[in-house]
Amino acid sequence: MIQSETLELLEWHRLCQHLATFAATKLGATAARHLKIPDSQTQSEQLLEQTKEVYQLESRLTTGLSFEGIQDIGDSLERAERSGVLAGEELLAIATTLAGARTLRRVIDNQEDLPILTELVADLRTYPELEQEIHRCIDERAQVTDRASQKLGEIRTDLRRLRSQITQKLQNILQAKSGAVQEQLITQRSDRFVIPVKAPQKDAIPGIVHDTSTSGATLYVEPNSVVPLGNQLRQIIRREQAEEEAIRRILTEQVAAVKPDLERLLAIATTLDMATARSRYSFWLGANPPRFIQREDKEIITLRNLRHPLLVWQQQHEQGQPVVPVDLLINPLIRVVTITGPNTGGKTVTLKTLGLAALMAKVGLFVPAREPVEIPWFDKVLADIGDEQSLQQSLSTFSGHIRRISRILEALGDEGESNAPCPMPNSLVLLDEVGAGTDPVEGSALAIALLQYLANHAQLTIATTHFGELKALKYEDERFENASVEFDESTLSPTYRLLWGIPGRSNALTIALRLGLKPEVVEEAKIQVGEATDEVNQVIAGLEAQRRRQETKAAEAQSLLQQAERLYKEVSAKAASLEERESSLRASQEIAVQQAIAQAKGEIAQVIRRLQKGTPTAQEAQQATNALNQIGQQYQPATPAKPKAGFMPKVGDRVRIPKLGQIADVITAPDEDGELSVRFGLMKMNVKLQDVESLDGQKPEPVVKAKPAPAAVTPPPPAVPEIRTSKNTIDLRGKRVADAEYILDKAISEATGPLWIIHGYGTGKLRQGVHAFLQQHSRVNNYEPAEQADGGTGVTVVHIK
Repeated sequence: MIQSETLELLEWHRLCQHLATFAATKLGATAARHLKIPDSQTQSEQLLEQTKEVYQLESRLTTGLSFEGIQDIGDSLERAERSGVLAGEELLAIATTLAGARTLRRVIDNQEDLPILTELVADLRTYPELEQEIHRCIDERAQVTDRASQKLGEIRTDLRRLRSQITQKLQNILQAKSGAVQEQLITQRSDRFVIPVKAPQKDAIPGIVHDTSTSGATLYVEPNSVVPLGNQLRQIIRREQAEEEAIRRILTEQVAAVKPDLERLLAIATTLDMATARSRYSFWLGANPPRFIQREDKEIITLRNLRHPLLVWQQQHEQGQPVVPVDLLINPLIRVVTITGPNTGGKTVTLKTLGLAALMAKVGLFVPAREPVEIPWFDKVLADIGDEQSLQQSLSTFSGHIRRISRILEALGDEGESNAPCPMPNSLVLLDEVGAGTDPVEGSALAIALLQYLANHAQLTIATTHFGELKALKYEDERFENASVEFDESTLSPTYRLLWGIPGRSNALTIALRLGLKPEVVEEAKIQVGEATDEVNQVIAGLEAQRRRQETKAAEAQSLLQQAERLYKEVSAKAASLEERESSLRASQEIAVQQAIAQAKGEIAQVIRRLQKGTPTAQEAQQATNALNQIGQQYQPATPAKPKAGFMPKVGDRVRIPKLGQIADVITAPDEDGELSVRFGLMKMNVKLQDVESLDGQKPEPVVKAKPAPAAVTPPPPAVPEIRTSKNTIDLRGKRVADAEYILDKAISEATGPLWIIHGYGTGKLRQGVHAFLQQHSRVNNYEPAEQADGGTGVTVVHIK
């Protein structure tokens, strides 16, 4: 009973209705509206795998997975099994369902790496011979075809011949008695062919009157001459109907013979449709697949940017307000979380969002949160949300809450009066305004006792409250944690953000003062509350302010990181462009050099040919030598100028600073350390002698510094060796990055010397995550790979400040 109450309180039926809109078949929509919640984690994981594979499959297909032709044939199968005769529409629906299921199986079989779906359709039997037989006997109008049997074909041939004879006779009567008929028309009344005759002239065409017009002016008469033909026609029609029924009976018997396989086909098609609906709904929500974690293995519940699915639907389809996401990061030690804060601040929505997320994961839906989505598999989700006040049952608000909480405790399976922890509690309990509705002192005491009991008997309990005493449980029991909903005092409105580790503070007096209540009344109320409460509120306010400052700094750091990444991309693009341009210039220069060499070779060849003509004289040889010298001077690259001898800049000289690309005036001569003062524009600075040169490219001579007499040097004290032990070695192999950060933060905060972190090689993701965490940690001085003997790059040594 409490399970169904919880589903009603969480509005699970609305989510199921939303899911049903994504189903492709009537069967799928019905199954979605009556969605069954699995009883085991194995079933949930199988449903999730189906959803993932359909999600993957539809991302590859251009038109998505098609369920065209698949219909709800369950009633037809039941009637066939009970020896009923199926109508043509029912038989045609069975044939199209077989064809649609075959298309589904073909699409899945043509894809790779879909093991779950492939196994699902492996034993799907679609009976193509039955489908062909139905289409042979039943046409697209659901009528039995002439080719269904030879006898039926002969009967319909006789029918057509007889109708033709009747029509011909009636046409002759219409022409012969045109004055007595109302219009030249042949029609039917009760399967008899008749002609419209004017009432005053009914004796002109003797026959049987089958009908009369509304006004009585027209009689529909079957002439006596065609009555025998009409009787004969009716007999043949009876024979046709009997033969059609016999054909449909044979087809029905064939359907009944394979009923179990057809029911299995319907179940598989419905399962595929449900998986497709879950996939499409998850895609529409922008959700991500969850991973079921074991809190006993120290895994953290991770739900970042978790959104309420019904509010997302309301925003998209009903122009609702934007959905404010919440972050739920709950470490494995926490069993109870108390959420405090003002009314309408989002506490109840947080409870419902978590409850729906747990149920969505159980039924194979993705969860509307940012990856990674990690949540335990809760065998029961139990909730007490809202006001169960009843005048008929004489139940007050407090009584209604207690009745429902009693049912929750019974559902948890507690034994006797024992308060001992259960061996493996695995339920999620959601309590709204625990202990409310009665005397505050007694209600607070009852709430504390209840939460302590639930800490022993439930996997996780989330409770909202206004009792300040519940905030102190965190400091008495490590299994408790505080959270609060943020409140903006400047606008007197909630922000709907969930703050972890900070209890909510009272805002009633502040709100009352800003809403116009007399200050003396508010001051008297503060006196009644006491200074201790005021101090606590001031501490909480300070914590909230500190949190906001940290969030602002984190946002600024993120913005700077994005700018750095953008600048890095721009610089990389420019560098790539310069490299490409340099390569292009080198290629063009090489082409020019090759062309110059070819041209020089051609000119030299001409000189040689001139010398080879006839007997060369000394004068011609001298001319050829001069020509070759000119060619050499023209094409030989210029000899680079030898560097000039060094120089020493003096006051008033002008020198060039290559690193800065500036020309400066020397203000002071170089000192014994080789430094001189220069000025360019309005700027004056000291530079090293080796960083300047003369305007014609001379490098300065280095300053030779006199070596002082060696002094006695006291040797430094020997360094304390860094020794690796089991206490300063942390093994993170096999851990996820989120879990590793939690372990590292604790180890670094307690460390007094270097730490050896073993992360292994693997894919490198764990090492990258560890290094990213170390870079931003305030206590880390530096880190480096370990010595080869200690693990090399598979181990990182962290030096603590």
